[in-house]
Order: sequence, then structure tokens, then C-alpha cells
Amino acid sequence: MAAPHRPGLRVTSGVTIPESELSWRFSRSSGPGGQGVNTADSRVELLWDAARSAALSPVQRERVLERLSGRLVDGILTIAASEHRAQLRNRDAARARLAALVGDALRPPAPSRRPTKPSRGSKERRLKAKQRRTDVKQLRQRPRDS
Repeated sequence: MAAPHRPGLRVTSGVTIPESELSWRFSRSSGPGGQGVNTADSRVELLWDAARSAALSPVQRERVLERLSGRLVDGILTIAASEHRAQLRNRDAARARLAALVGDALRPPAPSRRPTKPSRGSKERRLKAKQRRTDVKQLRQRPRDS
């Protein structure tokens, strides 16, 4: 059965990585598979050059390079997949992992937290709870002769 034609890897609604920017490497996988492990190249490595990608705007490229800096080697992101016995399933897993990773990196940063003071009621509740614990522990002590 022929693989379906894919125009590109859709990361977000506005970003699609073209197939021409994705390159694949195949090797023998470890793990289950019996004799097939020794002959089939089912392990997949998906490589994508994030630093030179035309799919990203300059702002997006900067964000991806910054957030994925620990995973990039010379601007190239490598995803390895070998959890399945079939190469096709490993290819799909690698594509999904790349899309999720780049999608997370492209997400805008969360707004910074505005510092706030605890309310008067919350302070009072906290102090009352502390006093209740103190009273409970006082009751557990042996009575003292006065």
C-alpha cells in the first residue's frame, strides 16, 4: 500500500513545515522483533533544520532556537523513534513528536504574575488554623500541677 501524499507537517494553524525541509535516516532498531530486528531498518531519525527553515517567521525562529537550544545541534533538531516494530509507525511517531515539540516551543510565553498581598480574611483564617493546632497539641500534653 502506498503512503498517502503529505504536503507538509502541520505544527499549528499558521505553521506547516514543508516535506522538503524534513530529512530521514533509518537504522536497525533494538528491542522486540525477533529475526526482523537484525534485517529491517525500522528505527527512524527525523531531522529538521530549524535555523534555516522557511516555514518560520524571524520571531518564531528566534523563539524555537531559544526554547529548543538544548536539543539542537548546529540548528538541526533530531527526533528518534524506535518504539514500534514497523518503520511506517515509527515515521508517524517521529512526525507527531516533532509537531508537538515545535508547537510547544512556538507557544507565546505566559503573562508574568502580578504580585498581590494576601487578603485580611486569608491572614485571619491562617492564624486561626495555627491557633487550633496549638490548642490541639496543648490538650495532648500531660496535665501540669500548679
